[in-house]
Amino acid sequence: MPNFTLRPARESESSQIKDLIRLVGINPMDLDWKRFVVAVNDEEQIVGTGQIKPHGKEILELASIAVRPEYQGQGIARAVIEYLLKDSPRPLYLTCVSRMGAFYQKFGFVSLAHEEMPRYYQRLRKLADAMLTLTRKGEHLLVMKLQ
Repeated sequence: MPNFTLRPARESESSQIKDLIRLVGINPMDLDWKRFVVAVNDEEQIVGTGQIKPHGKEILELASIAVRPEYQGQGIARAVIEYLLKDSPRPLYLTCVSRMGAFYQKFGFVSLAHEEMPRYYQRLRKLADAMLTLTRKGEHLLVMKLQ
């Protein structure tokens, strides 16, 4: 198990957060450092991130879960998610590629059918699925919810 510490992000780490999000290839939009929790190693290098991101006044999303490739598979994502879920209001949504659905089910998230999704996610899924068809064959966007 790697040595890491979880804590709220600092303003000076904003570029490190953005770099990690780009490195792992997830949505780089709306990355406000104030919402992030980070996992840092002994040298204070960010090795994992996550945030609770608002979409308007009604929707909160678990988002930007990212771990540096050389640290993946060592429990960092799980620790970040548990940290964020501990005090977050419900319901809480997330989006992920379909192959990641089973991972998030372990935390109690369930996949939503199109008609169960808030309109924001219905529109997002339609756009994302069109892009995934071109870039990741066989994948589609899951919208999941935690009550």
